Amino acid sequence: MARPDKDGRNILATLALPEEYRLPLEKIDLSDASLHHRNVAKDYLARLRREDPVHLCADSKFGPYWSITKFHDIMHVDMNHQLFSSAGSVVFDDNHFSGGNFENEIKKPSFIVSDPPFHTEQRRAVSPALAPGNILKLQDGIRQRARKTLDELPIGETFDWVNEVAVELTTQLLAILFDFPFEERRKLLFWSHVSVGFPGDGVVESWEHRSDALKDAGAHFLALREARRGQAGRPDLISMMANSESMRDMTGEQFVGNVFLLMVGGNDTTRNSMTASVLAMHQFPEQLARLKGDPALLASMVPEVIRWQSPVVYQRRTATADTEIRGKMIRKGDKVVMWYLSGNRDEDIYENPDDFVIDRPNPRQHLSFGFGIHRCLGNRLAEMQLRILWEEILERFSRIEVMGEPERINSNVLRGYTALPVRLHR
Repeated sequence: MARPDKDGRNILATLALPEEYRLPLEKIDLSDASLHHRNVAKDYLARLRREDPVHLCADSKFGPYWSITKFHDIMHVDMNHQLFSSAGSVVFDDNHFSGGNFENEIKKPSFIVSDPPFHTEQRRAVSPALAPGNILKLQDGIRQRARKTLDELPIGETFDWVNEVAVELTTQLLAILFDFPFEERRKLLFWSHVSVGFPGDGVVESWEHRSDALKDAGAHFLALREARRGQAGRPDLISMMANSESMRDMTGEQFVGNVFLLMVGGNDTTRNSMTASVLAMHQFPEQLARLKGDPALLASMVPEVIRWQSPVVYQRRTATADTEIRGKMIRKGDKVVMWYLSGNRDEDIYENPDDFVIDRPNPRQHLSFGFGIHRCLGNRLAEMQLRILWEEILERFSRIEVMGEPERINSNVLRGYTALPVRLHR
């Protein structure tokens, strides 16, 4: 006979429930990185969408916060920067995206953690490098690197897609965008991981290790900035920031914070979408068959990969005044978390949202790039990289067979992979 717990519930019956239903609703804490590492956060978010779409977690190691889990509610928060501020931090840990407490003195952060007018000025200075015309200029180089990388892969042998393809292609492009020494491009990958990392995540050994690594990165980027002052004609992002009227007088902390933002945006999100595309085609082989039959479906397949993966799991805002969402009173100063991963699986917006469907209507109707003034600057570049990669894959391989379970990063900020064993078939 099963023993009842102190609340009168049957312990065995509770254990028989899906994991996301074993806790009382008020105990659900999506800031716990282990939920994301085990790929069960999406199940907890599904429960919140059904039972408590504006959910208060009163007790977490980051303090209390509200979870916003429905598509239109997330858009409401993201579009109202006056009421929901980005100043200070957009994640649970206030040190992330700030330049890593570079020299322990941050007077102003990167533009992702700021509001207008500072945000507007900083974004305007960087955006020309990622304008459609400049992105098109990168197309031939991206294709050449994709071809070279794919042509060097072994056929019929198991290898790690993350390291051999996704990491290699994104770090190459980052090195070009920053005009960073090409032979040292893997440093960009390490620094990107460290900037959103924490002790025990497999990359960061301790807070001291994180701080030292970020100081090393900051010193590298500041040296590049100094070397490029007065070279306004150069097309790389560091030269643009060094010579733009609105950004050339930034403090070292501000400059390093913005470089980290661009580095994470240009590396982690695209890299993880490249891996997700392979995983999705393996899990939904009928979609690969459709794509091979009609390569024009790439135009809608690419944004569907980005929706299905949701590489940026959430962003945080801070309420600037008392306000109400779905009858819940959010007080001035409260942390408000927009779960993009949840909005991208909102059953009221998408039919069978957990499925990968390459011809969904309105394929760019997703939250992965955000909305409003903080919408991702590099969204078209990310899509172009993914499109070119798959154009070249379709020319070479009949399928990419996944040979084992993916290894996932241990993060509540980014949804990604550290390894994916695959085998190529001509």
